This record gives sequence, structure tokens and C-alpha cells, in this order.
Amino acid sequence: MPAESLRWGTLEALKNSPKGKISFDPYWSERGEHILAGCKEAMSLSSSSGVILERLSAAPLHTSGFLCSSSGDSSPGLSDDISTSIFSSGSIPDLQARPATLSAAPSLKTEREKAVSDEVKDEDLDVDVSDVSSPASLPAISLLSPKAMATAGRIIRFEEEQREKAKVALRLRQEMQEKLVAEAASSETEQLKRFEEFMELKQRQEFQSMRDMMDRETKESIGRQEKLKEEQRHRMKIINLRLREAEQQRLREAELERQRQADGRERLRNLNTIQEEILQLNQLLEPSTKTGLPPAGLSSYSTRGNQLCSQLSEVVRKTAEGEFPSVDDMTVAERALHEMRALIRQMQEEVAKAQEKKKKDQEEEEERRKQAALQAQQEAQKKAAETAKEKAKRKGLQNSAEDGTLKWYKELQESAARCAQSFEQLNSPKDTQTKKLKLELQKAASIPVSQISSNSGSQLREIFDKIDKLLSGRAVVSGGRSVSTSQHPQGLDFVCYKLAEKFVKQGEEEVASHHEAAFPIAVVASGVWELHPQVGDLLLAHLHKKCPYAVPHYPPMKDGTPVEEYQRILGYRVDDSGVEGQDSFLKRMSGMIRLYAAIITLRWPYGAKHGAAPHGLNHGWRWLAQMLNMEPLADITATLLFDFLKVCGNALMKQYQSQFWKLLLLLREEYFPRIEAVTSSGQMGSVIRLKQFLETSLQSRQIRPPKGQLTSMFWGS
Repeated sequence: MPAESLRWGTLEALKNSPKGKISFDPYWSERGEHILAGCKEAMSLSSSSGVILERLSAAPLHTSGFLCSSSGDSSPGLSDDISTSIFSSGSIPDLQARPATLSAAPSLKTEREKAVSDEVKDEDLDVDVSDVSSPASLPAISLLSPKAMATAGRIIRFEEEQREKAKVALRLRQEMQEKLVAEAASSETEQLKRFEEFMELKQRQEFQSMRDMMDRETKESIGRQEKLKEEQRHRMKIINLRLREAEQQRLREAELERQRQADGRERLRNLNTIQEEILQLNQLLEPSTKTGLPPAGLSSYSTRGNQLCSQLSEVVRKTAEGEFPSVDDMTVAERALHEMRALIRQMQEEVAKAQEKKKKDQEEEEERRKQAALQAQQEAQKKAAETAKEKAKRKGLQNSAEDGTLKWYKELQESAARCAQSFEQLNSPKDTQTKKLKLELQKAASIPVSQISSNSGSQLREIFDKIDKLLSGRAVVSGGRSVSTSQHPQGLDFVCYKLAEKFVKQGEEEVASHHEAAFPIAVVASGVWELHPQVGDLLLAHLHKKCPYAVPHYPPMKDGTPVEEYQRILGYRVDDSGVEGQDSFLKRMSGMIRLYAAIITLRWPYGAKHGAAPHGLNHGWRWLAQMLNMEPLADITATLLFDFLKVCGNALMKQYQSQFWKLLLLLREEYFPRIEAVTSSGQMGSVIRLKQFLETSLQSRQIRPPKGQLTSMFWGS
């Protein structure tokens, strides 16, 4: 068709024109640019485009795939945009003078619709056009519809996306490869380090093995040197040992000689001491008016004393020649001393009997003289006592101890006062020798009591034997020196008094702090009491003076008695700082009452089996019964009852059985409410302990043996 050739000719002319050589960039929309953003000059048609347009105006134009859409829609598409841009330029002034050409637009549209029906349904149409007027072949032009162009754009975008994905995958793979390379490098670095460490270890091991080998060689060398030195030392040691043995032999001989000299001097000193003591004792045998015996009674003692002094002078005369006394000489001297002491003891006993008889006669005379004067007073006192008893009976309990108990208490105190007065000369010595003797006797009496403990029965028996030996007038070693009560006429009374005082002090201090200590102290005191009753009476006197509740006795306050003095009578310690606290007071009273209860319970196992105990359970029953017959005192009564029953409750239960349980029932039902009535809220500790003890004992009908009581196993130790 001629129109086809014209169309292609027009397109070829547009293509060959300088303005038509515009490069198409399919990625302009992705960059957000205008389609003609790359054009620098205004587009214009050539001079020959008018002829073409005139020809096109005479003939209908057929649209192609380049000028219309393959879908057949009525929009002008890309051709409209191009035509608009072409014809909007000002380079074609004659275009407006041709209305005929412009009027042909409807026909062009009709022709375009017709051409659509003739087009191939494929999206992309490739047409090869040959110009009839030109023998030369024109290049093939690929014309795409808008949809094909969109498809091509999508393909290009898809390719770009795939390219981007490939770039991302490539980048990831590169990163992974770099990571693998880094890991491989790190692994190789670590392996290199391990190899270097292994090589270093090998070097150290080799160095260590070399050093160990050198050390072994050094040690072997040192060992050989030490062995040589040891052999040399052994030889020197043998030589030194022989020299030392020779020196020791010489020293032993010298020591034996010194010991012989020392023993001789010691025997000489002892002999002089014995002679001095015998001469002093012999002076006591001389007739004197102070003894109270007739001269005829003392002549035999004086004669025998002079004989003993002469016998000892014969022994001393041998030492005047420069010789030391022998063992036989010391035996003779000691025998003479013992016999002299026995003479003194016999004389003292006779003197004591004579003085006692004389004193008794004086007391009887004095008693007869006062009897008449006191008869009237006794009748008045009797009436007053009956009145007081009637009042006490109405109240139910007594306010003081029984008359017999008070009499016994006063007799003990008077006996202790007489004993203290009898050794006044020894207690207040004027010369140095007597003062020294007093200190030695006091130590000999107090130190064994301080050593009493529950370690073993054999130790306790040794202490008892030492005390018994001292009280029997035999010599005992105290502080490295020999001492005896026979060295002074008042020595025995002094030792008895101090010994009893020490026993009570142990109860006041040691037993108060450690309750179990009451039993070893009490059993020794009971044994001493059995063999030496004077010590027992003095012990009771000291105990009653420091703890009047052991009588039991509540001393009343007399008119004119100072408060501090009355507190001392009640057992309180009063000094410059004031009166001791109630807790300290109750602690001391508890210790002494526990010691008294233990003495009542125990008896020395090695003493006489027959006969009654010196101070047995009957005194414990008497004390307990009299306590329940007296009005209770706040805090004191509950404490003493609890401690007393804790120590000797088991022994009283076995001895008196049902009578004891009746007494405990009476204590809980009738006497205990009186204790609670006089006790304040701050003093309920001892009351609660007593109440629990009574309830437990009455409920179980059993009282356990006291803790710390001495058993047969102890005496076998």
C-alpha cells in the first residue's frame, strides 16, 4: 500500500534527522526523571516534513504498533504524547494554516481502529520495511506496543531485581567466605600458638630434666659429703661421750660428796632445831602457879624432861668435834622429841582437867549465888514466855527457835569463844619465833582443806591423813618445813579453831560457786569430826555464827543495836562500801547450808563402822521440822529449804520413808502458801524452784540422789 511506504518513509526521515536521533533510556521512570530530561535542544521537524504531511492529508493514515495500543483502547497512547510534543514546538508555523489536514483526525481514528483488527495478536510485532523508491535496504525497526513496553520494563525490572538479589547473594557469600577465611586464619593462629606452646613445653621439660639430673647429682654429692661428715661426727660423738662419761663420773662423785655434806648439815640443823624445841618444851615442865597443878604433880614431868635434854646433849656433843650427826643420832633425837611432846601433852591434859575442875567449881559457886537472884526473874520470864507461846499458837507458828535449840546454839558459841581465848597468846605473838610458828600452824591447817577436791579417793584420803596427823600432835611437812601442834601448848586449840573456820569458809566460797564441791569437803569434815569432836563443835559454832539459819534461828533485833551490827548478826557482810547485795548473801547462805546438809548425809568410809555418826540424819530431820514450825522469811526460807532438800532429801526419804512424805505434803499444802504470802514479785525465783521440786517429788514419790555424790567407784580411784 502507498500509505505504508509513506509512513515508513516518514519514520525513516524522522530517524535520520538530527533531532530524531534521541536515545531511549528504559530506566528513566525508576530514577523518577522525565522522559525527555536528557534532551538539551528543542525538537523540530525538517523542511521536508511539510510535503509528507500534505501527502498524509490526502490519504488516510493507518496506525501501527508504534502509534497505537494493541489493546484497542481509545487513549492516544505514546503517539499522542509524541505528537503533542512535536506539534507543540514552534518550528512548524504552517501547521495551523492547514485545517484540512487537522480535520482529517476523525478519519485517522477510523483508520486506526481498522488497523487494529488487522494487527497480529502477539504482544511484540517486528516489521521489516523496504523503501520502494530506494534500492538500499533499510535497517529493521522493532516497534513495541505500550503493553509490550510495560512487559519489557517489567522484564528489565525483574532482571534488575535478580541482579540485585545476585549482588546480595554474592555479597553474603563473600561475607561468608571472608568469615570462613577469618575463622580459618584464627584456627591456624591458635594451632600455631598451641604448636609454639608445645615446643616451649618440650623445651621446659628438657630443661627441667636437665636441672633434675643436675639436682640429683648435686644431692648425691651432698649426701656423700654428709655421710662423710656424719661418720666424722659419729667418731667425735663417741669421743665426746667417753669424755662426758668421765666428766659425769667425776661430777657424780662430787655431787655425792656435796649431798653427803648437805645431808650432814641438814641433819645438824634439824638436830639443833630439835634441841631448841626440847629445851623450850622443858621450860613448860617447870613448876609454876599458872598451871594449876601442885609442884609434886609436875616434878615427875620435870625430871623426865631433864633426862631427855641430857640424852640429847650427848648426841650434840659429838657434833662439837666437827662431825655431822648420823642417821642413828637423828633417830635418837627424834625419839627424845616425841617423848617430850608426849610429856607436854599429858601435862596439858592434866592442866586442862585441873583448870576445868577449878572453873567448874567457880561456875557452881557462881550459879548458886545467882540462882536465888534469878528465881524471881525466871518466874516473870516464864509468864512472859507462856503468853508469847499462846500468841504463837493462836497464829499457828513460832517467831523464834525452841528453847533447847537456842540453848544448844549459845553453848556452841560460848565454847568457841573460850577456845579462841585459850590460844590468845599464840594468836597475838610478841616474839618472832612464836609468830613464825603461828603462821606455819595456820598454813598446815588451811592448805589441806583448800586442796580437797573430787579428783580421786586416794588423794582425798591423803589429805584426811595429813589433817588427822596434825590434830594428833604428830609432825607434818608444810611449806617445806616440819611443824607440829606440840611445839606450843596452845597449838592444838589454835589448829582446831582454824581448821573448823576453814571448813566453813570453803562452804561459804567454794560450795557457793560449785555445789558439787560440798561432798568431798563434807566427807573429810565428817571424818575429822568423828575422830576429833572438838573440831566438829567448833565447825558448828562457826557455821551458826555465819549462817544462823543453819540452827535454825532468826536473831531478833535488840534495842540499841545498830543496823549494821544487826545485819552482821543476820549473816550479811558489812564493810566500808556498805552491805552486800541480796544475791551474794543468798549465794553464801546456800553454799553453807548445802555443806551442812552434806555433812549430815555423809560419813567417812574408813572410820569406825559401829556407833552413830557424829552429826547424822536425825539432826537433818530436827532442822527441817523446826524450819516448818517457824514463820517463813522472804526469799531466805525458800532458798534454804530447796538447797537442803536437794542435798539430803534422798537420804531422809530412805531413812524416814512415809513420815518424810507426810512432812513434804505438809510443806506443800500448809507451809508453802505462807512462803508465797511473804514473798514479793521480784523474789519468786527461789519460790518457783521449791514449788517445782515439791510437785515433782510428791508426784513421782521419789527424790533423786544429789549430783556429785561420791560413789564406791570414786573411793577406788
